[in-house]
Amino acid sequence: MKRRDFIEKTAASTALLSLGLPLTSFSSIETRHLTILHTNDVHSYIDPFPADHPRNPNMGGVVRRAALIESIRKGNPNVLLLDAGDIFQGTPYFNYYGGELEFKLMSMMQYDASTIGNHDFDNGVEGLYAQMPHAKFEFLSANYDFKNTVMDGFVKPYKIFNKNGIKVGVFGLGIELDGLVDKGMYKETVYNNPVETAQDMVRILKKEQQCDVVICLSHLGYQYKDEPNKICDMKLAELTQDIDLIIGGHTHTFLDKPTVAKNLVGKDVLVNQVGCYGINLGRIDFYLDNNKQNAYKGTSIIV
Repeated sequence: MKRRDFIEKTAASTALLSLGLPLTSFSSIETRHLTILHTNDVHSYIDPFPADHPRNPNMGGVVRRAALIESIRKGNPNVLLLDAGDIFQGTPYFNYYGGELEFKLMSMMQYDASTIGNHDFDNGVEGLYAQMPHAKFEFLSANYDFKNTVMDGFVKPYKIFNKNGIKVGVFGLGIELDGLVDKGMYKETVYNNPVETAQDMVRILKKEQQCDVVICLSHLGYQYKDEPNKICDMKLAELTQDIDLIIGGHTHTFLDKPTVAKNLVGKDVLVNQVGCYGINLGRIDFYLDNNKQNAYKGTSIIV
């Protein structure tokens, strides 16, 4: 080191210390960028809608979604691709292949995780189990207990992903099946209270595992205005804490951008859902300074 450089650096360090400020106070702040992409209620829609469709002309389609996802990944390698359930039921593809095609295509698009919706039981718990070998991604459901079914061991309550040093904890929640799905379809699957389950999950993910971002994959539904006491994503946000993002499904709610709700202790929770049939791809970008959330932006991208 040159003598002049040494003197200048020594003088600067002495000045900082004389102000009572440690040198670590001026360490560089590293901003990391995490992108969450998500779908919900795709319902076996593989092809785009026809050009003459009255509501969704020329929208959707797996090929277009795959190209969009690939393009986003080129811009930021720190991407998680998630689904909020109801993968099955809605087109002849499901009637003929029983879910095999849907799982294979999601695997090719490199989905990281999905939760389980009520229509994913439409071929029974055995039908869901039969398609599991085709899924190269995680199934997450913390409040469905499958221990007395063939699905035991195929579904995890949560998964922690590491993206460039960012710890992302993801857990799943499913809607109550009684009265919605025939008992013969879900058999001995046990539904547990989603709010209590969520509190257990955030305790593990935020407190014990110290995840930087906690995401709930929910198939509870966005909101039920005619049933104000029914559990939904908005109520889940209000009744819990330490969830950063709730990605929802079931109600086919089209949001242009995430709703910002207040949690149990008055902090912001993002709640998002992107309609149905693969028409939209949700995108939420988190920006973290030294792995503490500093900013976010969210949008719904038409496919």
